[in-house]
Amino acid sequence: MTYSDYRKMIKQLKAKPVKMQKYLRHNAPKPRKYGRATKKCRRCGRPGGYVSKYGLGLCRTCFREIATSLGFKKYS
Repeated sequence: MTYSDYRKMIKQLKAKPVKMQKYLRHNAPKPRKYGRATKKCRRCGRPGGYVSKYGLGLCRTCFREIATSLGFKKYS
Protein backbone atom coordinates (compact mmCIF):
# COMPACT_ATOMS: atom_id res chain seq x y z
CA MET A 1 0.00 0.00 0.00
CA THR A 2 1.38 3.36 -0.96
CA TYR A 3 1.21 6.48 1.16
CA SER A 4 -1.30 8.11 -1.20
CA ASP A 5 -3.64 5.11 -0.83
CA TYR A 6 -3.33 5.46 2.93
CA ARG A 7 -4.29 9.14 2.78
CA LYS A 8 -7.29 8.40 0.55
CA MET A 9 -8.60 5.85 3.03
CA ILE A 10 -8.21 8.34 5.90
CA LYS A 11 -10.43 10.81 4.01
CA GLN A 12 -13.08 8.16 3.45
CA LEU A 13 -13.11 6.97 7.06
CA LYS A 14 -13.40 10.39 8.73
CA ALA A 15 -17.14 9.88 9.12
CA LYS A 16 -16.63 6.53 10.89
CA PRO A 17 -14.30 7.11 13.86
CA VAL A 18 -14.39 3.53 15.22
CA LYS A 19 -13.43 2.00 11.88
CA MET A 20 -10.80 4.69 11.39
CA GLN A 21 -9.10 3.85 14.69
CA LYS A 22 -8.94 0.18 13.72
CA TYR A 23 -7.59 1.07 10.28
CA LEU A 24 -4.90 3.32 11.76
CA ARG A 25 -3.83 0.64 14.22
CA HIS A 26 -3.25 -1.94 11.51
CA ASN A 27 -2.33 0.05 8.39
CA ALA A 28 -0.35 3.10 9.48
CA PRO A 29 2.97 3.44 7.61
CA LYS A 30 5.87 2.40 9.81
CA PRO A 31 8.99 4.53 10.21
CA ARG A 32 11.78 3.44 7.85
CA LYS A 33 15.24 2.52 9.13
CA TYR A 34 16.97 2.05 5.77
CA GLY A 35 16.31 2.43 2.08
CA ARG A 36 15.25 5.22 -0.22
CA ALA A 37 12.52 6.67 1.99
CA THR A 38 14.80 7.44 4.94
CA LYS A 39 16.67 10.36 3.35
CA LYS A 40 14.61 13.23 2.03
CA CYS A 41 15.49 16.63 0.65
CA ARG A 42 15.66 19.33 3.31
CA ARG A 43 14.19 21.86 0.95
CA CYS A 44 11.30 20.11 -0.82
CA GLY A 45 11.00 16.69 0.87
CA ARG A 46 11.60 14.61 -2.25
CA PRO A 47 13.06 11.15 -1.51
CA GLY A 48 14.65 10.52 -4.92
CA GLY A 49 17.92 11.89 -6.30
CA TYR A 50 19.36 12.67 -2.88
CA VAL A 51 22.78 14.41 -2.78
CA SER A 52 24.41 13.87 0.60
CA LYS A 53 27.97 14.75 -0.39
CA TYR A 54 29.50 17.70 1.52
CA GLY A 55 26.59 17.50 3.97
CA LEU A 56 24.14 19.08 1.52
CA GLY A 57 21.05 16.93 2.09
CA LEU A 58 19.29 18.15 -1.06
CA CYS A 59 17.66 16.44 -4.02
CA ARG A 60 19.26 16.93 -7.43
CA THR A 61 16.70 19.47 -8.64
CA CYS A 62 17.03 21.70 -5.57
CA PHE A 63 20.81 21.40 -5.81
CA ARG A 64 20.76 22.62 -9.41
CA GLU A 65 18.63 25.62 -8.43
CA ILE A 66 20.85 26.82 -5.58
CA ALA A 67 24.28 25.47 -6.58
CA THR A 68 25.62 28.83 -7.73
CA SER A 69 24.61 30.54 -4.49
CA LEU A 70 26.43 27.79 -2.56
CA GLY A 71 29.61 28.46 -4.54
CA PHE A 72 29.59 25.57 -7.02
CA LYS A 73 30.58 26.27 -10.64
CA LYS A 74 29.41 24.53 -13.77
CA TYR A 75 32.37 23.66 -15.97
CA SER A 76 30.67 22.18 -19.02
